[in-house]
Amino acid sequence: MTPATALDTLLPGPLSLAGHRLGTPQQAGALTMVPVSGPAHPGFAPPRTGLKLSRVPGYGRVELANAGSGVAIVPLHIGYIQDRAQNHALCRSAFLAPGQRLLFEDACCVQQSQGGYLAGRDQWFFVLPLELRARALELRGVPGHGKLWDDIAALNARHGRTRRGHLEQILSRERPVLTRFQSRLEPLPGQVGALFFLAGRFAGLEIAPDPAYFAEMWPALGCFAYGVAAHRAEPAPPGEPEPFDTDGLAGVAALRGALERDRAGRLAEIGRWLAEAPAGPADLHEEDRYPAGGRDLRLSTVTAPHLAGQIVTDGGRTVYASLFTR
Repeated sequence: MTPATALDTLLPGPLSLAGHRLGTPQQAGALTMVPVSGPAHPGFAPPRTGLKLSRVPGYGRVELANAGSGVAIVPLHIGYIQDRAQNHALCRSAFLAPGQRLLFEDACCVQQSQGGYLAGRDQWFFVLPLELRARALELRGVPGHGKLWDDIAALNARHGRTRRGHLEQILSRERPVLTRFQSRLEPLPGQVGALFFLAGRFAGLEIAPDPAYFAEMWPALGCFAYGVAAHRAEPAPPGEPEPFDTDGLAGVAALRGALERDRAGRLAEIGRWLAEAPAGPADLHEEDRYPAGGRDLRLSTVTAPHLAGQIVTDGGRTVYASLFTR
């Protein structure tokens, strides 16, 4: 099984990632990111410049606005750290037409009490850490702003933090450490997605409509969605590498050959990791449609014993995907 074939089999049923290809893997500690290139689907509002948090009218209630000129696909499990209001994350994705505002009544409050607010200059968005995502997806449509607090408290305890439902204990206080995943793993021109592995095991697949959308998602994915788990699984620092003699043209040619062999070996390793990833039938449940502007956008939830997440298709083509292991 080639890496490209294995990538296509990650999506259930008739859905396909045909046309998407894997790039050279990049690694930072326990986290490996494999760039995914593929067809771009223009006309979608990117999440940072196009999607705005307009208000939080109450606990568990978050209103977003589409300030862009294209359709907005709200990223799955996006959350906002903000000044003078409780921090929230969404349990689900959604569509917003240009200029539309949408009130999410089933958001999760990720700050159990009033303490721990950040200065206004530090406001930013994140994606829920991998360890919380399957539970958050199960809670879509369920009322109750504190419904994720117990899970957040358990996550804090695993990270050596105080056991309480304050997600910013990790996102804010460990942010300088988490940011290194964003800086060491560098998105490539034309990249529309990524495969993520933790210590050699498949962790998630993220596909965006186009490179601009993915570029704006990258900090939230690299630092928080996958960086939190990677930080906890960090291996011991490696020893000093053996010196490589590059004197003369022969040395340069030898170095190039070694790099090519290393790239080929790493891609083959990714193929093995994908082949070893848990597989099996998955249920696909359609949640929403956006049949406008010549599009046939459909938002569906994927659930399986080994996998969960949401995807958006347009006429059967995969436009957006956020899938992760349970």
